[in-house]
Amino acid sequence: MTAESQQALAEGLQRVMARASRLGPVTDLLRLSGGANMQSWRFEVGGEAFVLRRAPSAEWVAGRALDMAREAAVIRCAQANGVPAPEVVAELEPQDDIGLGFIMRCVPGSPDPDNALSSPPALLAEIAAAMAKVHALDPAALPFLPVLEPAAGVEGLAAQFAEAGGDRPAIALGLAWLRANLPPPAPLSVLHGDLRIGNIMVDGGHLSALLDWELAHLGDAHEDLAFGCMTVWRFGRLDKRGFGLGTIEDLARAYEAAGGTAFEPARFRFWLIYRTVWWALSALSMGKGWRSGADRSLERVVVARRAAEQDLDLLLLLETEAPETERARPLPPPSSAPPAGEGEPSAAEILTAVSEWLAATVKPHMAAGRERFELAVAQNALGIVRRELAGRPDPHDKALCEAILAGRTTLAQPGLLADLRRRVLDTLAADMPKYPALNEARRIWESTP
Repeated sequence: MTAESQQALAEGLQRVMARASRLGPVTDLLRLSGGANMQSWRFEVGGEAFVLRRAPSAEWVAGRALDMAREAAVIRCAQANGVPAPEVVAELEPQDDIGLGFIMRCVPGSPDPDNALSSPPALLAEIAAAMAKVHALDPAALPFLPVLEPAAGVEGLAAQFAEAGGDRPAIALGLAWLRANLPPPAPLSVLHGDLRIGNIMVDGGHLSALLDWELAHLGDAHEDLAFGCMTVWRFGRLDKRGFGLGTIEDLARAYEAAGGTAFEPARFRFWLIYRTVWWALSALSMGKGWRSGADRSLERVVVARRAAEQDLDLLLLLETEAPETERARPLPPPSSAPPAGEGEPSAAEILTAVSEWLAATVKPHMAAGRERFELAVAQNALGIVRRELAGRPDPHDKALCEAILAGRTTLAQPGLLADLRRRVLDTLAADMPKYPALNEARRIWESTP
């Protein structure tokens, strides 16, 4: 953002805050590094800190079930009913000319996953209690919330998969499993929809607020329980399946003790697989959003490559459906690395040189914050391209996906699981080699006799 556009944003925020009877100049305006979908800006007025939550563009939020005004209404309802949530103090209006969004009072603490995961184990019980309070909200107070029913949700995912090309076998396996394992109807609860490490504020080891309510809806309470237990949201804490803080049994006990619904393992597994498929497709949709021009940020195209993480997680979740003989089958050998270059530098070597120059020459002149975050995203993008040039396997196989969805092919097919394991490992090693579950999957799968 240019200095001129940042000044325009500050002037617009000053008008909004004046409308909320908070007078004075906007100071210390800073773009925060988090937020895969929405922008967050911290600023001060009269010595008090606030956060602007803003859509990157009108096109980005067009067609969403919850627009920015409705998200603000959900947060207000939650906070009024004892849920730890930020206080919404003002909403942007068209005449403000600074986009779509709302302003919240700054909450103490940090959303940094490292901060949360280094907290005492009691944080898990606090998250569970907050979740139970969300689920106890009266749906009648939020009549605009969409409803997610399992069967309709799965078919919605299948439509997204077809639109995205319908050609990633792990996602096809997930969809086939979901169709075959639909749970019976559950009472509808208000759900946060994105409750996980990274979307909570933690202050001194204690929960201070639930953030990012854009995915709130009505559905099965087990969906919220499962989402925060996905491997991707545990940030390397592979041994602690309950939000990276404890066991799933710990989470279930704390949730029930706080008044939550009785925990059902089969429902939990359904929603764990459902949301893993959902996040894989959400990652792929980032590329579509970038191509459409709704958000041309570099982060979009990099996040789209995170679908490979969910390919791995889905295969780890679903391989128990395969016969023991297939689970024990050795993997095919990995593709051989290209020989070291001679003569003129290769395209991959040039990308390495650019990345090293950015780290040595540009990074030292950047202040900590959004700019350094974007530099890290750029270096990640260069690495993805470099590794693809070195030999990334093709993760797409539409014919196989069609056979899986039609029921003609399952993980009982000889050699299929081993082939998919190898393909997923090698694709993820090219796209996101630092994903914590990659090394663990290698340890398990490549040691198979």
